[in-house]
Amino acid sequence: MKNTEKKYQLNDFIRQKIRTDLKENKNNGKVHTRFPPEPNGYLHIGHALSIWLNFGLAEEFNGKCNLRFDDTNPEKEEVEYVDSIKEDIKWLGYNWEDRLYYASDYFEQLYSYAVELIKKGKAYVDSLTADEIKKYRGTPTEPGKESPHRNRTVEENLNLFEKMRAGEFKDGEHILRAKIDMSSPNMNLRDPAIYRIKKATHHRTGDKWCIYPMYDFAHGQSDALEGITHSICTLEFENHRPLYDWLLDNLSVPCHPQQIEFARLNLSYTVMSKRKLLTLVQNKTVSGWDDPRMPTLSGFRRRGYTSEAIKNFVEKAGFAKRENVSDISLLEHCLREDLNYKALRVMAVLNPVKIIIENYPENKTEELDAINNPEDETMGKRKISFSREIFIEKEDFMEEPPKKFFRLSPGNEVRLRYAYIIKCVSVEKDKNTGDVKVINCVYDPETKSGMPQSSRKVKGTIHWINANDCVDAEVRLYDRLFTIEHPDKDKEKDFTEFLNPDSLIVLNNCKVEPSLKDSNPLDKLQFERRGYFCIDSKDSNKDKLVFNRTIPLRDSWAKISKQ
Repeated sequence: MKNTEKKYQLNDFIRQKIRTDLKENKNNGKVHTRFPPEPNGYLHIGHALSIWLNFGLAEEFNGKCNLRFDDTNPEKEEVEYVDSIKEDIKWLGYNWEDRLYYASDYFEQLYSYAVELIKKGKAYVDSLTADEIKKYRGTPTEPGKESPHRNRTVEENLNLFEKMRAGEFKDGEHILRAKIDMSSPNMNLRDPAIYRIKKATHHRTGDKWCIYPMYDFAHGQSDALEGITHSICTLEFENHRPLYDWLLDNLSVPCHPQQIEFARLNLSYTVMSKRKLLTLVQNKTVSGWDDPRMPTLSGFRRRGYTSEAIKNFVEKAGFAKRENVSDISLLEHCLREDLNYKALRVMAVLNPVKIIIENYPENKTEELDAINNPEDETMGKRKISFSREIFIEKEDFMEEPPKKFFRLSPGNEVRLRYAYIIKCVSVEKDKNTGDVKVINCVYDPETKSGMPQSSRKVKGTIHWINANDCVDAEVRLYDRLFTIEHPDKDKEKDFTEFLNPDSLIVLNNCKVEPSLKDSNPLDKLQFERRGYFCIDSKDSNKDKLVFNRTIPLRDSWAKISKQ
């Protein structure tokens, strides 16, 4: 059954709620969702679940989904982040059409809503310091204490708020708070801040504003202004829902969306905190937000992941009402499953050693047929060249092999993939290091692959590259960024203590098929017996081929975790 067919049969608690609303003709039978990222970093794999959910629900129920940037904190937001988020959503295959919005689109209306609360006696300007506000707020087990400025008159509050907007006060000198209940067991209802002074240039509005709405204030009202019916949020906003509802109930908004929470997607062997990911970027632990080791969507894309694998993973991982951690092995399984059918098979030698086939004619070159993908016959075959000198992997030869070593060794035979059976007759070594420099072999011309007379069997088959026309390449072997499943769980240790020192290994003397010079960035390839790879989209060029290992053919971590 195809994924598109599965999707419409899902019956989680969010879909149950939407189906009930539709049955009762709530919202006039409409479904309108939104994906509301803050443009203060790149999207990571956890956001893929929210994107898949919000855009998917709209598609499933014949509704609409908006893309809205909640850009209420100019000090942390950048156009770079806005552009990367748009690119990631498009890469996943979703389209917001003409419904691109920003919270900053509504700054004037949000200001008017704040004035409305002041006039209703439900908001006031507080002049306590940040430390005093924290002290007055109380604790989860002790009620808060009302600010001495809580009972300012409406006129005084309007005057102060207008002066805040005019820039007459310093950052932190005043703040606008909703007047709710300082004794509420829900800390979010203890007169929460809804506007603060922040004299910073905004990436869209420039210096027009020096006061900005808090996220909790902007979020619900922006939903209402866009006619959102179902505001799908992650679980950390569950305790914010009473505030979300209180604000909508006390303002003259056009509608009252329903907030529904689900547990965010967490992934083993990684961290999902934007703050921690930014630390890795700033400390140059990684090369940037799109480093192929990062759990960002741009990092996954550059590494060679497919959007289909990401979406299949988030569907399989699912979501619930309680926090959980998804096993990264499931993501890797989804990727292997997808690439198995899409990746072009090619041969590449990452740690080369030369073979000279002594009885093969010196000036002869022949073309052999190679299968592009055994899982898809429509991908056809390609021609590869064969000559007297070839390269094989160093690990495919041993002078003193252990039992059950079925690759090349002195006096032993092995089949070359798509070619002939060869036998090692001697080796040449470096006089200083003792390393094998050249392996001398002979071949059996009657054993050419695909020919009727090639029925003779040997136990081992290895890949190779023609030394006469191969292309040099750099290969980057990427692995998991951390060595333990939950790198940020130990509160007594910094998460960077668990960084994997082998998360990136660079090989500079690799040999690949000449046809790969014409490949495009991010083309999906399987280096036979080595794993799935793609051409790096940033560092590879006509003068230097750079390949990223997307994933090994098998899960090498499964054995480690069992030890």
